[in-house]
Amino acid sequence: MEKTQKSSKEKEEKMSEKSNSKGSEIFASCSFSSLGLHSTLCDQLRERLGFEAPTLVQAQAIPVILSGRHVLVNAETGSGKTIAYLAPIVHHLQGYSPQIERSHGTFALVLVPTRELCMQVYEILQKLLHRFHWIVPGYVMGGENRNKEKARLRKGISILIATPGRLLDHLKHTSSFVHTRLRWIIFDEADRILELGFGKDIEEILDLLGSRANESAHKGKSSEFQRQNLLLSATLNEKVNHLAKISLENPVMIGLDNTKMQNPSLDQTRSLGSDEDEELDNSSKLVSSSSGDYKLPAQLFQRYVKVPCSSRLAMLLSFLKHLFEREASQKIVVFFSTCDAVDFHYSLLSEFQWSPYSQFEAELKQKFLKCKTFRLHGNMKQEDRRTTFSAFKTAKSALLVSTDVAARGLDFPKVRCIIQYDSPGEATEYVHRVGRTARLGERGESLLFLQPIEVDYLQDLEKHGVSLTEYPLVKILDSFPLHGQTHRVKKFVSLESHPWVVSLQKELESYILSGPKIKKLAKNAFCSWVRAYTAHRGDLKRIFMVKKLHLGHVAKSFALKEQPSLVGKSFQNQSKKRKRDQRQMGLHKKRKIASKTGI
Repeated sequence: MEKTQKSSKEKEEKMSEKSNSKGSEIFASCSFSSLGLHSTLCDQLRERLGFEAPTLVQAQAIPVILSGRHVLVNAETGSGKTIAYLAPIVHHLQGYSPQIERSHGTFALVLVPTRELCMQVYEILQKLLHRFHWIVPGYVMGGENRNKEKARLRKGISILIATPGRLLDHLKHTSSFVHTRLRWIIFDEADRILELGFGKDIEEILDLLGSRANESAHKGKSSEFQRQNLLLSATLNEKVNHLAKISLENPVMIGLDNTKMQNPSLDQTRSLGSDEDEELDNSSKLVSSSSGDYKLPAQLFQRYVKVPCSSRLAMLLSFLKHLFEREASQKIVVFFSTCDAVDFHYSLLSEFQWSPYSQFEAELKQKFLKCKTFRLHGNMKQEDRRTTFSAFKTAKSALLVSTDVAARGLDFPKVRCIIQYDSPGEATEYVHRVGRTARLGERGESLLFLQPIEVDYLQDLEKHGVSLTEYPLVKILDSFPLHGQTHRVKKFVSLESHPWVVSLQKELESYILSGPKIKKLAKNAFCSWVRAYTAHRGDLKRIFMVKKLHLGHVAKSFALKEQPSLVGKSFQNQSKKRKRDQRQMGLHKKRKIASKTGI
């Protein structure tokens, strides 16, 4: 017994030393048991989730949550926030005497912004509850069969993970949903929940559950189950402040400043205490983390490339080829601005064949990228989204092309590189995207694609303490032998006239021209990309200006030989036809109503 204790202590020490060298991600001076968690739960954290010691945010948050206080956690992505709130809840529920039963209904409610995050939290919870079989986990979310969800709620779910819209639906229409013993409400990725327009839904949920700050405090005193609300967000803004004000009572603030918080004790976390109303009303105090510096892991290497618009696609493929040839077993995520762009690039990257090393065209072409490719965006069917999420998560080597649906909260293990092919817009989105790598002490890289007209965006990031270094793309291009011969290019030659880029662009355009299906995808992607480019808000409009774009070059970035005016024309014709059809439908309905009423 003593030997095993010693070995586990040695493991913890090694883990702490290793983590400290990678950015002090693990909190070295304590263990989960010293934070007050049940020994069996600590075993589950180690055996099933691989946590030998708590991360800093876990060390700070767990004792406070165990104490029953309302908490606002503002911590960097990839810091282990999910365990920080799930572990104390499981600790309390397993200790109830007599044991809780399914028929008792829901004790804890976790609200998340997306279906993927819903499934991820559910899977983590399942692992934590492996030895606590009487505590039942469950989820409800958009896209699922409502009748099956009703049946599960009727049987009873102890800890429920939910997306806001579907939860509100069940609260209103599922009478068998028992939540009279509800003790915890957790808002995970609160900023994203509000950004997606769920603000009114959240307020209605709080009203239906009687969990607004002033109401829950009054009810909690007379109830056996005192309500405890937790709000977790990587960034703070006025909307998050408002949600904190209406849902949290006398909360404890757990923030980003590691230098001020060296111990996980209650005294050294920053409490909003008796002045919580004043602080929450004064947005500037809480919003400072979104208007000031962002905290990013020290082991994240951030770079950018300045690429002419017409060469963007060839550069993306070249960079991906370089990464997978450099290290075959790795995972990469590429972010795009629209669903159409994801569909086009997914099809292209999965199927495009070219053998640049061959001098003879007669030789069989090979797949340009020899890796598994997945896609993820909001317009996909729920089953397809779930399959992609699970497959990419478990894959040892793969490429995921995605919209921002994968930018928040999702934990894909061993993602080595994040490529932001389309600009993320606001700096907060940049931070969340790169947060999919360099998680829990692991090394990670990020690459931001910028056109020459967009380089001012780097200054916008620097305002928030995010600085990037330029990546030497020419070195990568020079390393590719073309037709069996390495080419020597003078330094003054532009990227778009590099022999490798010229050859690859030519092959891409031929490929798009040869297939009606891929050509249609390219046209759709072009149109939606231009629309998305016009949608930048505020100060970013002066950086991302459509007027500065050369639409002919934009078309080349989708390997289209056609003049963009023709592409735009066909798109305009489609939209005009759609509007004309809608008008005709409207007139038809009016005539129908008139004939029925006799007017």
